[in-house]
Amino acid sequence: MRILLTGANGYIGKRLLPILINMGHELICSVRDKNRMTIDPEFEDKVQIIEVDFLKLKTLDNIPTNIDGAYYLIHSMSSSTKNFNELESVTAYNFSKKIEKTNVKHVIYLGGIVNEDKLSKHLDSRKMVEKILSNGAYNFTALNAGIILGSGSASFEIIRNLVEKFPIIIAPSWLLTKSQPIAIRNVIQFLSRSMFNEYTYNQRFDIGGPNILTYKEMLIKFGKVRNLKRRVVVFRWMSPVLSPYWLYLVTSASYKLALNLVNSMDVPIICHQNDLAKILNIELLDFNTAIENAFRRIQQNEVISSWKDSMVSGRMDTSLSKHIQVPKFGCFTDIKKRKISDVDKVIKNIWSIGGDTGWYYANWLWRLRGFMDKMIGGVGLRRGRTNPDSINPGDALDFWRVLLADRENRRMLLYAEMKLPGEAWLEFKIDNNNYLHQKATFRPTGVAGRLYWYSVLPFHYFLFNGMINNVARE
Repeated sequence: MRILLTGANGYIGKRLLPILINMGHELICSVRDKNRMTIDPEFEDKVQIIEVDFLKLKTLDNIPTNIDGAYYLIHSMSSSTKNFNELESVTAYNFSKKIEKTNVKHVIYLGGIVNEDKLSKHLDSRKMVEKILSNGAYNFTALNAGIILGSGSASFEIIRNLVEKFPIIIAPSWLLTKSQPIAIRNVIQFLSRSMFNEYTYNQRFDIGGPNILTYKEMLIKFGKVRNLKRRVVVFRWMSPVLSPYWLYLVTSASYKLALNLVNSMDVPIICHQNDLAKILNIELLDFNTAIENAFRRIQQNEVISSWKDSMVSGRMDTSLSKHIQVPKFGCFTDIKKRKISDVDKVIKNIWSIGGDTGWYYANWLWRLRGFMDKMIGGVGLRRGRTNPDSINPGDALDFWRVLLADRENRRMLLYAEMKLPGEAWLEFKIDNNNYLHQKATFRPTGVAGRLYWYSVLPFHYFLFNGMINNVARE
């Protein structure tokens, strides 16, 4: 069967893709930027990549008509704090009208559990999208999940940040709200096994794990799995208005994501009972097992996807291709060059940069710069990197975004997502004569940009010299 997979390079899409291929399906992967889509060579003959932005009608012509099924995995929650519900309704409407013109038999939507009359903007938008999609001329299934627990998921990373950093966690009364979290493994099983299953046609199902827990209980259980004794204090008088800022400052969450999450946390997210897990032969994993599985993935460097690699985790709102040409005019540059002998070793050093490895020189200065960026609303350093060994275009790398990671041509190009009065690029390249070139480029915006460059120039001398010396070290 031919299946359209929207959001193919997102957190869920990346994990669902290999499962569907192993089930014998052929996939049409819909992404907004082809440059960000990396396919395992063994899957290339089973995957077609198309560029589609469901807010731009002209791009919808790229969707083929000969498809049998489709997954709707598009979400705008962390892209805006004000109008994401409007964006989602337009996106869903455009998707539905286009899909009706294809041969599609079944559409599956992954939404959120909605069981309250009074809803947050986030949950209300999920309900609205489901309604729009359900009106299409095709068989439709809504799978509505609560908190998703898995390596790299936003919920998992936020809980992890809180538990591993603070022996005493203080939060408002929403910590007492009940929820029914679900393991990412179970989510992928529900999605893959529901496709073309007639039992699921034109129905909606809540999907969740076997445990109903308050957020406070989740934090305590998470700590026990990690052998960390944690005390959680609920201050009912603490203003919930401060919660998004608190989560933003102490976790890797962007402010937009933190705000939309907090606005939903005072609404219980509990499943309406159904037999779908039994029908699809799915064994639901409890909270502890889900967390243990996530850390097993992390320890084995097998994290397939992370929410942090989403473009909305940073400040880029355009495709990678619009930034990949480094400007030459009106820019300041810092260029360094070193002769090397062991090319493979140096490439390994370059491909390991950032995250736990750091930046090879004066890491405390990089951390200070990340802290300063966080204080003025930037992404800071907390995003780290998804995998310590491999890296792909579009990945987040601390407060950088990977534009190019070309081992064959021995070149890596990064674009700064920190808050700056201008734009910045950092490039590493090894030429045919085995010289390592390191180039920092800054295109200033107005007088403020020029003043910024000259103010940090003394630090650049030591920082970039030390960095290239250690990167080149064999």
